[in-house]
Amino acid sequence: MAVDLYHFEPNANGGKPLIALIEKGVAFTSHWVDLLNWEQHQPAYLAINPKGQVPTLVHDGAIITESTPMCEYIDEAFEGLPLRPADAAGRARMRRWCRYADEFLGPSLSMVAWSRFIGPMMRQRSREELDRALAAIPTKERIKAWTKTIENDFPPEELAESQRRIAFAAGRIDAQLGQTPWLAGETYSLADIIVFNMAAGLPSFMAERINAQATPHLLAWIERVGSRPAVREALAYSRNSLRPIAK
Repeated sequence: MAVDLYHFEPNANGGKPLIALIEKGVAFTSHWVDLLNWEQHQPAYLAINPKGQVPTLVHDGAIITESTPMCEYIDEAFEGLPLRPADAAGRARMRRWCRYADEFLGPSLSMVAWSRFIGPMMRQRSREELDRALAAIPTKERIKAWTKTIENDFPPEELAESQRRIAFAAGRIDAQLGQTPWLAGETYSLADIIVFNMAAGLPSFMAERINAQATPHLLAWIERVGSRPAVREALAYSRNSLRPIAK
C-alpha cells in the first residue's frame, strides 16, 4: 500500500489530511510543496494535479484532491481511529461544520492572511520573477488570486468584511463548543480537524476579538485539539512561521 501526500504547511488545507492520516495511524510519504516558490506550478507537480493546487493524496495510484473530501476518503479507506460520528445525525453535523469552514470562514481568513502575510513576502521578489511565476499558473482563477496578492489589490471594505466574518464565525464556533465538547457532538471528528486548521491561529491573528474573555470555549478547544499527539506530530512538518500554533 503506497500513500503519498503532497502538502504545504500544516495549516489551512494542507494540515487537514496530515492530521487525518496521523490520527488513523497510516504510514505515508510526505512531499512538502513550497507554495511560496510556486513548486505547485512546476511540470512535475502539474502531472499529478493539473490545477496546481495542494494538497494531493495519491493512494495506490488513485489521485484524490480537495482537502475536505480527501479527509473523508482517508477515514473510509483506512482502518484506525474513526473520524466520523457513528450516527447519521452526527455525520450530518460534521459535514455542516466542514462546509462552514470551507465556504464561510476559509475564504475570509485566506483574504486577510494573503493580504497581511503572503503579499508582503511576494513583493520582495523581482518583477521578472513574479511575471515568470504568474505565467506558469495553469488556471485563470489562480492567476487572478495571485495577481491580486502581488498587487495588494484588496479593497479596505473587502478586508473589513472578511474580518467581520472571521469574528462572527469564531463566535458561532465558541457557542457550539459551549454546548458540546466537540463540534459535531460528543466525539472528536473530522469537523474538529478541519475547523482547527482554520481557527488555530485566530487568537494571535485577531486577539482583540478572539480571546479568553470573548471566546473562552474556542480557546479551550484549540488547546485541547492542539495537544493531541497526532496534531503535535503534524505540526512538526512545518518549515516556516506560517504554522497555526507553536510546535
